[in-house]
Amino acid sequence: MDEKSILRQIDELVDEEHRLRAEVVAGRLSPEEEHSRLREVDVKLDQLWDLLRRRRSARRRGENPDLVQPRPIDEVESYLQ
Repeated sequence: MDEKSILRQIDELVDEEHRLRAEVVAGRLSPEEEHSRLREVDVKLDQLWDLLRRRRSARRRGENPDLVQPRPIDEVESYLQ
């Protein structure tokens, strides 16, 4: 997956976050449904941002960014900030 694809997926997920929030405000989606789907979106966004950072880091080190693979979600979500 190249950087453009990663950024496109990030944009799509951010758009989905906005749509979900609008659906709740409009009463077409329950807060519980929104929360469940937002959690999925947030986890995927974390994974994509991690992949993007690692690809850019590999490029700066002179390594092939195409060899960087996404980390498992449970690994990305267990990072300490």
